[in-house]
Amino acid sequence: MKKLHIHPHLLNSANPWCTSLEQLQELYSSPYTGAVTTRTSLLNGFPHDETIHQYTFYEPSSHRAVAPNPEKTDKTENGSLNTLGYSPLPLREYLGFVKTISDQLPEAKDADKPALKPFIISVTGSVEEVAECYRLISTHQHDVRMVLAMEVNLSCPNIPGYPPPAYNSASLLSYLTALKSEIARQVEPIQPEERHDHIGKIHVPIGIKTPPYTYHDQYQQLIDALLSSAKAEPTHLPCPVSFITATNTLGSSLLLSPILESKTSPSSSPTSKSREVFHHTLNSASGTGIGGLAGAPLHPLALGNVYTIKGMLFQHKELDSIQIIGVGGVDDVEGYQRMRAVGAAAVGVGTALGRKGVKVFEEIGNALQT
Repeated sequence: MKKLHIHPHLLNSANPWCTSLEQLQELYSSPYTGAVTTRTSLLNGFPHDETIHQYTFYEPSSHRAVAPNPEKTDKTENGSLNTLGYSPLPLREYLGFVKTISDQLPEAKDADKPALKPFIISVTGSVEEVAECYRLISTHQHDVRMVLAMEVNLSCPNIPGYPPPAYNSASLLSYLTALKSEIARQVEPIQPEERHDHIGKIHVPIGIKTPPYTYHDQYQQLIDALLSSAKAEPTHLPCPVSFITATNTLGSSLLLSPILESKTSPSSSPTSKSREVFHHTLNSASGTGIGGLAGAPLHPLALGNVYTIKGMLFQHKELDSIQIIGVGGVDDVEGYQRMRAVGAAAVGVGTALGRKGVKVFEEIGNALQT
């Protein structure tokens, strides 16, 4: 399958700070990003409720968190927790955003100009819905100038009743085989003797966003699904995955913040006393405040995931061309360099984008040149 060309090797991950047209335009306009990812969307949008879908930043050593959905943070608050779901905007709206950005791009003056940076459209949903997403994105490719790719988010920990499919080989394989079938449908009109060449030119590469894996069997579930998809019908097509985004947030995480509560004395002349109690910092759909951990505390686990997945892919000829986009706790040039050192073809930034804005890419880019 066609590889993504991301240069510079920096981009944003799918997160709350790539939701709107204005945010995506700013990311695409930055000379320090080599690609742009949209926030994960569904065909018909996600029922966002700001009272239960929230995020916060916190200082990892003290675990002191700021208020939910903050506008500004201190430079030491480089951890984050979120109870968000997906974007409230439907996929078609994001495709419209991409078309708007494409239409505003200046025409290249000569043939030697570098290719336009790709847009990675992050999506999720049922197997059937994701296949429909791929059809829509493939059709939309003809209307825009930049290369499009689709990232299938199979790893969000914040949706009650929907465990991340990427933890289970059979669940993951159902998505991969459906996408392989859709690719086959797209190349079906091509003559058999020309199909091999055409496969390499498919213009919508597919990626999967994986959750943090913490033991060997979880990694093996991923590899088994990828290998099985390579052997699935139609056998003349390879594994449909061109890249893996590793890793998403770590679920089952909780932040507590102290709150002063008044306590009435039981004596005949009541006096008010205060005591400090701990309460979950964020609200959530489950009512527990438990959500996904990201930022600096996730960085060592994310490095381990990229390193391990890359090593396991290299053990199989059918999979060794799959690229990895390393995500998790990168907010400076050292974090970027660590991700590249463990095998990431490109490096995504999430929490630091929320804290610093698009200038985080300039900071990393300039540091790489010194």
